[in-house]
Amino acid sequence: MARASRTHEVVEQVLDAIIDGKLRPGEPLPPEGVLAEDLHVSRLTLREAVRLLQAQGVIVQVPGRRHRVAPVAQWTGLEAVVRHARSAGERERSSLELLEVRMMIETGAAQLAAERRSDTDLDALREQIERMKAAHAKTDVAAFVAADLAFHDVILHAADNRILVAALLPLTVMLAETRSETSAVAEIREHAIAEHTAIVAALASGDRLAARDAMASHMDQTRGDLLEYVHSRR
Repeated sequence: MARASRTHEVVEQVLDAIIDGKLRPGEPLPPEGVLAEDLHVSRLTLREAVRLLQAQGVIVQVPGRRHRVAPVAQWTGLEAVVRHARSAGERERSSLELLEVRMMIETGAAQLAAERRSDTDLDALREQIERMKAAHAKTDVAAFVAADLAFHDVILHAADNRILVAALLPLTVMLAETRSETSAVAEIREHAIAEHTAIVAALASGDRLAARDAMASHMDQTRGDLLEYVHSRR
């Protein structure tokens, strides 16, 4: 367990070195001994980390030569991509990309939830809206974000699809970060409360298409708010 934990730390260190520009895409990795010494780990631990990074498409094996760092566009591991997306220089682009992914996933989740949700689910959603209203009144951004995330989590679980829930887990940290940024704006909080209320009404009706459209409206509103209130002020 200790070795696995240390290996994961090395994976994160290498990813950070790439994100910071210390290791550049297209260039070979430093010699194994040098990199292991720089990271203060054994060669065995480094090799295990490199294998994990290869599995994510971050590092490419070159026969007869040192491994090289792959361009970010070629990375296939969601964890690595999300870590890169959270970096300072990528925040604006990644926040919009995240919304595009949410549009595709959460509209489908809302469709499923419209048919599979229970009355308990609806009560839970209404409870989160009340928490959002209370947090908005007190300008408690952290509490507002917590209620917002909990609202969407109820819908995901109401959709009753385990793969759907697992697919969004790696994005949880990014979701919290982007929500904190947008929810700091009072107008965005007001829009979110109205959109969430419309989503609950659609889910309560049991109409799949109405639920899909309500969630799509929410995603469109969020994108517009992000561009108008956040990105334009940077």
